[in-house]
Amino acid sequence: MVDREKDDLGIDELTYDEKGLIPAVVQQHDTGEILMVAYMNRESLAETIETGKTWFWSRSRKKFWMKGESSGQVQDVLEIRYDCDADCLLVLVDQTGVACHTKERSCFYRTLFKNADVVSDPDEPAEELEGP
Repeated sequence: MVDREKDDLGIDELTYDEKGLIPAVVQQHDTGEILMVAYMNRESLAETIETGKTWFWSRSRKKFWMKGESSGQVQDVLEIRYDCDADCLLVLVDQTGVACHTKERSCFYRTLFKNADVVSDPDEPAEELEGP
């Protein structure tokens, strides 16, 4: 049995990279849909916890940004989890509108590879398997 209180970490105990960043996978809380991946540092994570909205660190612009700040497509944070190594976050949100800057619901709307032998199209009727 896991002692939750003993095992829970604080912001400063997470494992950040050499630039002080930690990847954050953002997931729609009720559907499980992965919406986006961005980076947080201690300050943006603290701001996320304080405001209940997602805040990130832009590696290219070198500044903080709140998701939906200009578009209104905000993410209300329900829960933040960390992985077994404490070096990646899972942020469960309720997304308003779209998450991607391309106007797609999720940033993961393109497919690089799909194994047709394993993955079936949910719109296609399942083939019946032959018995022994």
